[in-house]
Amino acid sequence: MESPIESYLKKIHQEIAELKDGKPYSTIPAMANVDPDNFGICLTTVDGYTYEIGDTRQEFTIQSISKPFTYGLALADLGMEAVDAKVDVEPSGDSFNEISLAPGTGRPANAMINAGALTATSLVRSAGGNTRFKRILNTYSAFAGRQLSVDEEIFESELDHGHRNRALAYLLRSFNILESDPAPVISDYFRQCSVQVTCLDLSVMAATLANSGRNPLTGKEVLGIGEVERVLSVMATSGMYDDAGSWLSNVGMPAKSGVGGGTIAVLPGQVGLAVYSPPLDAHGSSVRGVATAERLSNDMELHFVRAARTGRSAIRSTYDITGAPSGIRRNDEAMDILREHGHRARVIELNGDLLFAGTESMVRELSSLGEDVALVILDLRRVDEVAGVSLRLLAEVRENLVAAGRELVLIDADGNLAETFRDVDREVPTFDTRTAAVEWCENELIGRYGDELCLPAEVEVADCPALSPLSAEDVDALAERMEDRTYADRDVIRRVGQRFGGVFFILSGRIETSVPGPTGGRVKLTTLSAGMTFGELALGSSDRQETTVKAVGKVRLKVLTADAITSIEEEDPRLGVELWKALTRDAYTRVDLYLRETAVRIRD
Repeated sequence: MESPIESYLKKIHQEIAELKDGKPYSTIPAMANVDPDNFGICLTTVDGYTYEIGDTRQEFTIQSISKPFTYGLALADLGMEAVDAKVDVEPSGDSFNEISLAPGTGRPANAMINAGALTATSLVRSAGGNTRFKRILNTYSAFAGRQLSVDEEIFESELDHGHRNRALAYLLRSFNILESDPAPVISDYFRQCSVQVTCLDLSVMAATLANSGRNPLTGKEVLGIGEVERVLSVMATSGMYDDAGSWLSNVGMPAKSGVGGGTIAVLPGQVGLAVYSPPLDAHGSSVRGVATAERLSNDMELHFVRAARTGRSAIRSTYDITGAPSGIRRNDEAMDILREHGHRARVIELNGDLLFAGTESMVRELSSLGEDVALVILDLRRVDEVAGVSLRLLAEVRENLVAAGRELVLIDADGNLAETFRDVDREVPTFDTRTAAVEWCENELIGRYGDELCLPAEVEVADCPALSPLSAEDVDALAERMEDRTYADRDVIRRVGQRFGGVFFILSGRIETSVPGPTGGRVKLTTLSAGMTFGELALGSSDRQETTVKAVGKVRLKVLTADAITSIEEEDPRLGVELWKALTRDAYTRVDLYLRETAVRIRD
């Protein structure tokens, strides 16, 4: 099943591709012949999952998107104090190739403009037998998760036509910002700008920054959190040059553009975005890149003010109902159906906030379910905040599930999603507890894959599973000693503390058992229906009833009272022994159900 996020990216890619404004960068001749229709979008999450659409594997040169990564390497080499002495952290308000040097000192305003980027390149040291540029390239490769290389044609064209950058370098040397011959710095800077990347590479590099400097694909820490914090801060205030204020207001993510057509944006703790499209606007940024980032930020609520919390996965646990039954007693036919088909109903427990990252992990899990899953229980009891993007995407997931013949079931006691599904074509089953939701799914599976014997509305006492080991003659002998009883809806059949009153066989209707809860309310334990028994477990509790038993609707019972059982034991010991053997066997089956249900309750 296609993820709604993938569907959304396809939609906006198609719409934004219609933008024909801007022109590819032509100051460097080798870059002028690029196809202006190239357009790719990539999103990589901090757990390493990537969504991509369009020309995401087309190589192009990184250009100015190299600047924050070289700046980070310089900070790691020398420390912030030494780097700050050479390049400031203030927004310049100027375009990328303006001089923007402090009067008197010649210190560049920040490391995102060309003068500051040249300075940052000069501060990277050779080490471990690796030249300065080799260390820069290795750092970019570590961020991307693969070995990158240089486009030599672009590099030579940069050398031949990068006169303004060459002039900036010599001006910086005159202020002793560059402390040695500018020529090697200029060469290394042009080389770093000529490194070939893809849109996919850039999204992984952005996601590595979002993941506190650790590559989400390789697990390698490329940059320390202190350096990442500084790099993202400068990207936020200066990464988009003289358009930085508008960008921060409209998009709200640290970002960097490059004249090669690339754009990256970082939502710390959640996701890295990359867009590739060569036509540029007046600020030197990709027209489609800016439009895509603005659209995603607005539609997916990616602005840092809205999505400020760390984007851990919202998935707490996922399992099928085979190992976590409702606790309801079933007859043998129904239990066989659930053992065979229980894997078709899956519980997904969510926790935390459903902001973008949490929503993405939820949608990814729902969209990747196996084709044999027919019922999906979404447990929202531990969800705190639900963003609008979560509601929209979940509504789309539900539509996709229905179209595929599946059903979404909610555990939503707080009503977080009530409004989302108010006007859908059919009611979305919603329950307050996990037990109730699983019970509903069990009934659905039994109804789909079983027959009327699995969910009987009414049975004869001889059909009760507890008596199945007995012969027909023994069952008849017991039935003759049973009493008929009828109860109305909500009638109390047994109360906590009552002495053992016999064994109750349900012929029609349902009953609920419950116990007092820790806060004064009642905790539902089980629901029993036609064919099931209750009452005998009091024998294991000093002959005292430990649960309250209430009728759910009209209930008809057969009761083998305590006095009748005593009479059987005295008058027909063999029958008494057979009765207790049958009840013991049934009790073991019930204990197994209780243990599995209790294991889930403990996790709850």
